[in-house]
Amino acid sequence: MLLLVDIAFALFALVTLPVWLTALWWKGKLRTDWPARLGLRRPVVSLGPRRAGVPRILLHAVSVGEVQAIAPLAELLRADAEVVVSVTTDTGITRARQRLGDISVVRFPFDFSWAMRGLLDAIQPDVVVLAELELWPNCSALCARRGIRIGVVNGRLSPRSFRRYMRVRWLLSRMFARLSFVAAQDRAYAERFVAMGVDPARVTVTGTMKWDSAVSGGVQGADALAAALGIDRTKPLVVAGSTARGEEALLHAACPAGVQLLCAPRKPEWFAQAAEALPGCVRRSDRRDGRHEYPASGRFLLDTIGELRAAYALADVVVIGRSFGVLHGSDMMEPAALGKAVVVGPRVGDFQATADALLAGDAMVQVNATELSATLSSLLADPARRAQLAKNASEVIAREQGATARHAALIRAAANPHVRSGGRS
Repeated sequence: MLLLVDIAFALFALVTLPVWLTALWWKGKLRTDWPARLGLRRPVVSLGPRRAGVPRILLHAVSVGEVQAIAPLAELLRADAEVVVSVTTDTGITRARQRLGDISVVRFPFDFSWAMRGLLDAIQPDVVVLAELELWPNCSALCARRGIRIGVVNGRLSPRSFRRYMRVRWLLSRMFARLSFVAAQDRAYAERFVAMGVDPARVTVTGTMKWDSAVSGGVQGADALAAALGIDRTKPLVVAGSTARGEEALLHAACPAGVQLLCAPRKPEWFAQAAEALPGCVRRSDRRDGRHEYPASGRFLLDTIGELRAAYALADVVVIGRSFGVLHGSDMMEPAALGKAVVVGPRVGDFQATADALLAGDAMVQVNATELSATLSSLLADPARRAQLAKNASEVIAREQGATARHAALIRAAANPHVRSGGRS
């Protein structure tokens, strides 16, 4: 079975070689750690010999978002376990090493059998924990052969992914059946995991850990960012985070006269198009240091990585990108936690549970594209309404927190079957 999967992966990679090489080149991602990704170099972990009675846990996060979510979980578990974090993407690896201090961080390779053997040999985990999903056939099969429990935390299975998976359920159900536990974000996700073949007794609804990682308060770097770009702190500012193609032009037209607009596209390959949609904009990449004059356009483009939180901290109103077009939304929790008035479009499928909670608590405003201009004008003219949205968001976040502790209990139970764990109804 492992050999068949290797052959299938190799054939798929060869057939699609021109497509994915071109895509990587276009996105500037050809230069990466290929030996680690292909499993040609064994991961190096600084754990030392195994200690009797101390479980070893491998936490896997795909990229930056998952790293942010699992960081508090890793810190909680390390009190009574040895923890290693694996990450897939380059940006995720960088962020994990910044965020997690002395916790070992390694590259999660492609799912070839030799690569997964190398990963498991180097770490020797008792439990492998996958953030959100990221379930692969060779990884799950090798864990099953070695008696390593494998589970999912912050589990989510979006409607479109579920539809695709169900078409080939006959091929994937065995892989899902290997899961020892699933901690799903909500009941709808839980039901989809069961439909894919997970034993219902192994599925628990725990909520999402992202509520626990929602941090309020001051943000380092916000003042420096404003000074470098030339943002006028006396004028209102709308920040649009994780925008997609076409949304910058919509926001440029929707912003009331005299209101500044900063857009932060989701992907680097969208930066050039975004600059064209924001006439006269100041690009962050052109203003790395120092104080600069205020641009006549009042338009700013955040074309760097890692400064979106600082940009949110400067905003009077935040608009969530990828929610006004054909995509499926971006995470609205961070600006809500920072006490900002948050506006989102109709498309929030990738973050439906978060959006539902915030909307139900009157902690966020949802509009369509034609309503955006009037909504921005109304919010910018009404500080009391913005303050009420922020207060409501704080209450929703406090009410929803606690998933990290519930996930830690499930993982400890998997590492030690005699430990009782608990979920959430």
